[in-house]
Amino acid sequence: MSALIEQEFQEIDAANDWQARYLEIRHNSNDHPHRVAKYQENRNRNRYRDVSPYDHSRVKLLNTENDYINASLVVTEEAQRNYILTQKYKGPLPNTCCHFWLMVWQQKTKAVVMLNRIVEKDSVKCAQYWPTKEEEVMMFKETGFRVRLVSEDIKSYYTVHLLQLENISSGESRMITHFHYTTWPDFGVPESPASFLNFLFKVRESGSLNPEHGPAVIHCSAGIGRSGTFSLVDTCLVLMEKKDPFCVDIKKVLLDMRKYRMGLIQTPDQLRFSYMAVIEGTKFIMGDSTIQKRWKELSKEDQAPSSEHSPPHPTKIITEKFNGNSVGIEKQEQIGEKINTDLSTKVQDAVDGNTESTVRKRLREDRKANTAQKLQQMKQKLSETERKRKRWLYWKPILIKVTFGTLILFGAVYCWKMYFQEHSL
Repeated sequence: MSALIEQEFQEIDAANDWQARYLEIRHNSNDHPHRVAKYQENRNRNRYRDVSPYDHSRVKLLNTENDYINASLVVTEEAQRNYILTQKYKGPLPNTCCHFWLMVWQQKTKAVVMLNRIVEKDSVKCAQYWPTKEEEVMMFKETGFRVRLVSEDIKSYYTVHLLQLENISSGESRMITHFHYTTWPDFGVPESPASFLNFLFKVRESGSLNPEHGPAVIHCSAGIGRSGTFSLVDTCLVLMEKKDPFCVDIKKVLLDMRKYRMGLIQTPDQLRFSYMAVIEGTKFIMGDSTIQKRWKELSKEDQAPSSEHSPPHPTKIITEKFNGNSVGIEKQEQIGEKINTDLSTKVQDAVDGNTESTVRKRLREDRKANTAQKLQQMKQKLSETERKRKRWLYWKPILIKVTFGTLILFGAVYCWKMYFQEHSL
């Protein structure tokens, strides 16, 4: 195991210094231009107003009138890992899910890693952009794709879908693996490093992250917190496999990744959890062949899944303002140890002072998105009603004439029969 990383972790933990370490990383992160995201025509393609892809690393849609999507290509050259980090997508607006699948196709992506739930905090937060067992197939006519559910493997805290993505115009199709972590709370961390690593290695063993494939698409709420944690831990473990584990600097790796997408890792607790996961994951890299079996046992993946409508372990959350979201520090017990993450009273007061306004801002943005969705649905219903009304107005005089003509015809036939019956007698 990397003794330096473990020693660094223990020193920060002993001093309750994760808040300071996190603020130091934020302070040392360079900001880059992100003008395209602010264009008027692109504003409704951003889930949050202050989480934007940098101009130099944004993913561009090809062969479209507007090439913008809120997604960033994060390149880690030394680890030979590329990820596309993106936001969650809201339906049924046509400028969201259809562009998502267009990006997956154009980037030759092999896997989509989803780290948020459809429903979070009693609110529908993300579109069901892949088909369920009931519907089996979803059409995205705006960009010309069909998605078919091939198989579904449901575990206690994650689900793996095998999807067939078909380009309707060319008839070509590809298989996409959809890894869905269903119990990772927003602004929080997974239940344990064991459950997280069990999931991460499931993704890695599929080969979907290997350089011969296009970049895997990683998404959560804003594409920076949970997505950043996943990408950081995976990158650090790859670097440990490729080079001396004692040379891997987690802080430096994170700062390098932040050059490609703003705000990766949203909370001190996510930073702390990343260290824990890297330390635990190093045991496998250093030759402990039994560790994966222990991760699977500790994660209890074969148990019945918990409800998707609430976090599996509700805990008190301390919040601060960052990137337009309330930033949570989940207090929880980790396996084998309980770490005190309380901040000093002075820092705590400053953090708590932002809580109310931050939560209001988050709720306001979600309400706006929900309102836009409802308006779109109402417009669709009104349009359908108007189309039915116009069809009726078009066919009404024709039907009246046909009915009237039919009555006259039947009347004439009846009179003709009566006339001949009388004369035949």
